[in-house]
Amino acid sequence: MNSTIQRPKLPGLSNGESIRLFKNPILESLTHVHPLVPLLIWGPFVTLLFVWSAQGPLEWSSSVGLAFVGLFVWTLSEYLLHRYVFHFSPRSAFQERIAYLIHGIHHDQPEDATRLVMPPAAGVILASILFVFFRLILGPDWVLPFFGGFLIGYLCYDYTHYAIHHFSMSSSVGRYLKNHHMKHHFMTHGARWGVSSPLWDLVFGTMVEPRGRTDAS
Repeated sequence: MNSTIQRPKLPGLSNGESIRLFKNPILESLTHVHPLVPLLIWGPFVTLLFVWSAQGPLEWSSSVGLAFVGLFVWTLSEYLLHRYVFHFSPRSAFQERIAYLIHGIHHDQPEDATRLVMPPAAGVILASILFVFFRLILGPDWVLPFFGGFLIGYLCYDYTHYAIHHFSMSSSVGRYLKNHHMKHHFMTHGARWGVSSPLWDLVFGTMVEPRGRTDAS
């Protein structure tokens, strides 16, 4: 079962406005995010990571290299999160509700500009978990520039996703990415998981939807 076909078992649809997800106005407000919020939250933190790294034992060339590795790792993380977390197959009514809140809402109303970037609360929780995970692997010095590059990748994803849905995209790269993502929304619902890059769709052969799949978003 594809989570994106589930209608909200929550307060109903509004006429021409955002789908309401919660009766509680505070919870509802947390689901709407101004596009500048990720940059205001993560921009200063990325700067701090690089400043802390510059004060440590690493050579600047090593820090730059680790930042690019982090950026590259983000592209795979984006692919895996979109494919296996945002589009997980729910097995109960509760899981259907969670799936809808995580990503199904976006497929039901992809034009909603207030739900095109990740809500800060979810972003902070996910980033904290990932930072601890990467620190255990890389250690306290390497993780700083690595995670800085990783977060830059995340910001590129968030703003690419926003631009794809909100702007016409005049450049050739922009048009390609928009076409790639729109096909995910409206044609190949079980494929094209990359948003800021099609790299891992090419690597894993998910540019085309598997045969026999009939569910839709």
